[in-house]
Amino acid sequence: MLLQCSSARPRTISVLVRSAAAIAALSVIAAGDASAFKEIKNEEPRPDPWIVNDCTIAPKTMCRGVDLRHADLRQADLAGADLSGADLARADLRHANLRGANLSGANLEGARLTIAFLQGSNLNKATLRGADLSFARLVGADFTNADLRAANLEMARANKINLEGADLTNADLQEAKLYNSNLANAKLGGSKMRYTIFQDAVTDGCDGCPHDWQTGDKIWESEALAKTKRR
Repeated sequence: MLLQCSSARPRTISVLVRSAAAIAALSVIAAGDASAFKEIKNEEPRPDPWIVNDCTIAPKTMCRGVDLRHADLRQADLAGADLSGADLARADLRHANLRGANLSGANLEGARLTIAFLQGSNLNKATLRGADLSFARLVGADFTNADLRAANLEMARANKINLEGADLTNADLQEAKLYNSNLANAKLGGSKMRYTIFQDAVTDGCDGCPHDWQTGDKIWESEALAKTKRR
């Protein structure tokens, strides 16, 4: 019996060593996976002045019709810029400041605009097919007659946005805030609208809009009335 126990110990130790090595290997792999999800930031300092295809990347710049396809414009400050008719297809504009910018008629197909700031910007007749606008700030922006087919607007803050005549077919609008927005004559066929807020939105002539969204008891009105009575 003593001989059997002594011979079993090396095998047990060997198993423990192999297990520890496997755990260590998994830890390295997990660390590698975690490092893949880095904060969106510029890896290298931007040049000063920052110029891309003869366009100075700065607030209020005038770059009408410029070719900025696939450009890396992360965190760029283009507030008030005139980029009307510009080609920004598949450009990386994550965290970019485009407040009050003129992007009318611009091509933003497949562009990355996650958490971009577009408050009060003009995107009249702009092309944004397949663009990623998730978590973007779009308050008061003008998307009249814009092409937003298959665009991602999940969790976008888009209250008071003008989407009159815009095409949002197959777009992702889940949890987007569209209250007080204008969706007159817009197209929403096939779009995802789980938990989308349409409170007080104009939906006249809209194809695919949930016209019964505000029927029945309106919780926000009931709560406001209750507070008034308590006073």
